[in-house]
Formats: sequence, C-alpha cells, structure tokens
Amino acid sequence: MQPRLNHTWDDIEARLRSKGSSPEMIEHFRRCIDFHTFAAPGLLVGVFMVDYALELLNPPRDEKIYAVCETTKCLPDPLQMIAHCTTGNHRLRVLPIGKFAITMNRPAETPLVDGIRVFVDGDKIVRYPTFALWYTKDPCFDPRARGSALVDEIIDAGRGLLSHERVRVKVPQKWPWRSAICSICGEMVPDNLLVSGACADCRSQSYYEKTAY
Repeated sequence: MQPRLNHTWDDIEARLRSKGSSPEMIEHFRRCIDFHTFAAPGLLVGVFMVDYALELLNPPRDEKIYAVCETTKCLPDPLQMIAHCTTGNHRLRVLPIGKFAITMNRPAETPLVDGIRVFVDGDKIVRYPTFALWYTKDPCFDPRARGSALVDEIIDAGRGLLSHERVRVKVPQKWPWRSAICSICGEMVPDNLLVSGACADCRSQSYYEKTAY
C-alpha cells in the first residue's frame, strides 16, 4: 500500500527551496508528480536518481539517452519525464528485477556501451530511519503517522540515499523481421515472435479472455 501523504505540492516545493534546489530541479519534481498523479515516495527518490545519473553521464544537450530500469514501481516515470526515455521510443527497458536502480547510457553502435548505474544504497539508508522503515517494508512504518515525515526525509536526504557505479551495458540488437500470420488466431505479428507458428497470446500467455458480444 502506498503511504497516505499529507503534503501538498506547496509543501513539497517549499521543502525543496529550503534545501537550495534549483528551479530546474523543482520543475522536474512538479512534472513528475503531475504525470504520476501523486507524490509517491519512490517517485521522489527517482527524480534524484535520474538527475544524478544525468549529471554523471554528462551527455551533450538534446542527445538521445537510453535507460534500463530495474523495477516497474514508480522509477520508470522520472526516466520518461526528465530524460524522455520511454518504452514507445525504444529508449527505456523496464526489467522486473526488483531493485530500485537505473542505468543510463549514451547512444552506441557497438555491442557494449559505458553507462552509469544509480541505486538506493542499503548501507546508506540506515541514516534515514523513516525511509529505512518504509523501504524495508517494516511493519512499524505507519503511513498515516509517518507519511509526511517520509517525504521530508527523502527531500532532505536527496542523493544521500544513493550510490553509483560505472558499468558496461549490453546494447540490444535490432533483428530484421516481417509480418506473419499466427496459425491459431489468424492475427498478424512479427515473424520473429512466432514459436512453431503460434503467437505468445495463443501459447497460454494471454493477458485477457474473450467475451461474447
């Protein structure tokens, strides 16, 4: 369950200003919160993570950036809003590894490319007791009592929750494909996604059931 936060945007903005956040950083928070629809703690941490990774990567202005996100929770949204990495433009891969971490890299034509991985550091979160309780799913964390304190602590901590490492990222290869017809449902799919002539939907991987009209 997400914490029930009592902070308004005005509260969050005031806290950011008190910590000396730049107007650009404050705008990043505003846009990400609007996009996500609420100020989830993971989203707030994610804004700091993406900003940190971009600073370390230091790409030329307007260069396309690629990212890997190691969780489906909250963290993909700051990558989309700040770095313009989306699944639709093929510059964001979301892998359900379960770690609160991202890796960002510049474009490359080679099989491997240098990148920056930023992650929430388990050794550092002990300095931030409210965040540690929330992050570790400790039953002592009560979102109704500690929700506002959690937001304040995240903003006060900023990059203090994070560590980074330089990594080599495997660049996904683009394979040629043509449209083909699934032998079971008769719908068109890329031929490289068929297995024994059947699409994933017809191989017991469907996410829906058909209903009668």
